[in-house]
Amino acid sequence: MGKYFGTSGIREVVNEKLTPELALNVGRALGTFLEGGTVVVGMDTRTSGEMLKQALISGLLSTGVDVIDIGLAPTPLTGFAIKLYEADAGVTITASHNPPEYNGIKVWQANGMAYTPEMENRLEAILESGNFRKAPWNEIGALRKADPREEYIKAALDMVHLENSYTVVIDSGNGAGSVLSPYLQRELGNRVISLNSHPSGFFVRELEPNAKSLSMLAKTVKAMGADVGIAHDGDADRIGVVDDEGNFLEYEVMLSLIAGYMLRKFGKGKIVTTVDAGFALDDYVRPLRGEVVRTRVGDVAVADELARHGGVFGGEPSGTWIIPEWNLTPDGIFAGALVIEMIDRLGPLSELAKEVPRYVTLRAKIPCPNEKKARAMALIAEEALRSFDYERLIDIDGVRIEGADWWILFRPSGTEPIMRITLEAHTEEKAKALMEKTEEIVRRAVGRA
Repeated sequence: MGKYFGTSGIREVVNEKLTPELALNVGRALGTFLEGGTVVVGMDTRTSGEMLKQALISGLLSTGVDVIDIGLAPTPLTGFAIKLYEADAGVTITASHNPPEYNGIKVWQANGMAYTPEMENRLEAILESGNFRKAPWNEIGALRKADPREEYIKAALDMVHLENSYTVVIDSGNGAGSVLSPYLQRELGNRVISLNSHPSGFFVRELEPNAKSLSMLAKTVKAMGADVGIAHDGDADRIGVVDDEGNFLEYEVMLSLIAGYMLRKFGKGKIVTTVDAGFALDDYVRPLRGEVVRTRVGDVAVADELARHGGVFGGEPSGTWIIPEWNLTPDGIFAGALVIEMIDRLGPLSELAKEVPRYVTLRAKIPCPNEKKARAMALIAEEALRSFDYERLIDIDGVRIEGADWWILFRPSGTEPIMRITLEAHTEEKAKALMEKTEEIVRRAVGRA
């Protein structure tokens, strides 16, 4: 992790660390890195979006890079526009699910995949050096505005087909999904009821789509007798789903269902997920001839793995889904259309969800200063491997140990001064016993680090 870029681009409090000066210099660094070409720029609904977008665009233009400004646009639309306009890169001004005082800068490759940590390190080096390309007056980049929403909807309709129409409640969380998600659902032929769909940087609900933040969506689905509720975070790269009975479906359940649906469509294939995903996915997709591959946490790692090994679907247990036949950008809006197609083919969500095995997952956070993380992780790994009788070890992102019916993941947070523990077992009793032992190991290691 560099000075500016974290696990998901740059994400900071506005006018503290994330200033117009920094946005300007990120634009200059990106333009210097690209050495010309075209960049698509979009933003979510945050109050600081326009300020940071204009600064970033100025930086890009000063290096001789052309810019296509798509204005208020969810992250999936930026990813789509990069390919539509054959651009060399894209940038979304967004802090995704963070609170309204935050904003961020996330950079995308020509294939729609996020910049890898290696690419971000190269941008950091240019940023630090201050050695930016300066275009002569007659070679400064050109700026044009564009709106790719119509093309996005048309392309989605070519891929998703419904036999029937449904009542869908969309909760865009006042984010950028407001300008696209309800419209795609309507064009699919569905009856759409919109919640929190006026774009505003003063968010009405917490942006992370979880059971607590989506209580109003759940009530609305029930009251309106709707078939499904679909929710997004600030930039709509994620999806949260409420079933036809008004229940929020846990991320792991939806991840399993949609992975299974993609396998039914393609016959068999690889499903890419992250080290913090549970066994339910493996158990659900195995009979459908699905092979689960685990990688580091973060959409870029999932997209990278999909691009390298092929795969029918990639997703994280945070509601971030990547559908490679569509794009390598995480897309909560296209995901929403896919959920409706699954209901259309297989039946109501409340029934489908019963087929997914439910295990007990527990999570804990232990405070740990950033400078102690590396030493603490070394001590944790040493003691965990000694203390548990495990069958399998995965150490691509933190340390994950697996037994026959349990697993534990020890992982330093990429965004906060904490150690994260995630574990799963078949019974609550077993899960609690594992957590007690695990927390003790982590606290001891952090104390000794």
